[in-house]
Amino acid sequence: MNKKSLKDIDLKNKRVLVRVDYNVPQDENGAITDDARIVETLPTLHYLLDQRASVVLMAHLGRPKGKVVEELRMAAIAHRLSELLGQTVECVPHCVGEEALYASQNLPNGKVLLLENLRFEPGEEANDAALAEQLAAHGDVFVNDAFGAAHRAHASTEGVAHFIRKNGGECVTGLLMTRELEYLGPLLENPQRPFVAILGGVKVSDKIGVIHNLLEKVDTLLIGGAMSYAFVKAQGHEVGTSYFKEDDAPIAAELLKAARAAGKDLRLPQDFLVADRDADDAKVLFVDADSIPANMMGMDIGPKTIAEYSGVIANAKTILWNGPMGRFEVEPFAGGTRAIAEDTAAATSRGATTIIGGGDSAAAVKQMGLKDQMSHVSTGGGASLEFLEGKVLPGIAALDEA
Repeated sequence: MNKKSLKDIDLKNKRVLVRVDYNVPQDENGAITDDARIVETLPTLHYLLDQRASVVLMAHLGRPKGKVVEELRMAAIAHRLSELLGQTVECVPHCVGEEALYASQNLPNGKVLLLENLRFEPGEEANDAALAEQLAAHGDVFVNDAFGAAHRAHASTEGVAHFIRKNGGECVTGLLMTRELEYLGPLLENPQRPFVAILGGVKVSDKIGVIHNLLEKVDTLLIGGAMSYAFVKAQGHEVGTSYFKEDDAPIAAELLKAARAAGKDLRLPQDFLVADRDADDAKVLFVDADSIPANMMGMDIGPKTIAEYSGVIANAKTILWNGPMGRFEVEPFAGGTRAIAEDTAAATSRGATTIIGGGDSAAAVKQMGLKDQMSHVSTGGGASLEFLEGKVLPGIAALDEA
């Protein structure tokens, strides 16, 4: 997927409309608890400001469902962005309308304006053409730097591009979006081998398309996390009180059958850490995968599995990891995820390309202080999965070809 980047076009003195992903977590008082998504956009913003462009940002926050929700206004984000940029970022109380348009049309070069929460508008998630046309009036050029929202065909991600182009403007990727495509694209096209994918998380059904697509491309696929118990069940073993969806077992059985028929190296946990409850002071023990006690729940992969998976990771040249190995947020259950994170970081230092597919995996490597030791940590959980499944992402498809 070869898309034109903002570095490929003339931006000097242009009014640039930028879609960013500022859907950041906030506490009960509205204070931002993690500004990583804002920080990730700074290279794009600095580049645009260095070009003396005027920068109009649009983003969403939370799920207001087309209505104004006071606690989901963008003011706190504008304040934090002002601190990070070292200049005042103006914020208007609407994303479209006369006041917002006046602010964007009169924005001086080298300055930044943040529009109000896009999802206050009912037409945003519906990809309403009238809203998209109004948003397009804010810029001469459209830059999409919101990979985390690229799998949604919304007015601000897909619809707006058509009207910018209709008005004679160009539609390009920002530096963050460019980086995502540079790392994720080769995984599906020409990865360095051995190529190892590690998939965890909760439901097999959520990742069935990804597993099918990756089985055709990887040398080894390692399974962990709560989805493991569907595979255990599919093999005729009990899972105790582990998190498990009955509908996932036949899906897991079909995937095992498909992998065997195609001669693919799909590996499942040999053993698990199980606990009597989900708590820091839980009673825990290690059991083989076919011996989970009826009154206990699987919470992490066990030492045999860690050793086996570590050996596979040690020989890999390309590693994709999406989904933790267990309930890493609770310390007694974090060992498997921590081991995989440390092994993946070590692989980076040996020259392997290591990609963390966003979501809980990104949260895990950050919590463990290993984020900077990975080649790339994706900013889009759902978008990463759909990309790896081979789906067309509307927010990317709408941009100009290089």
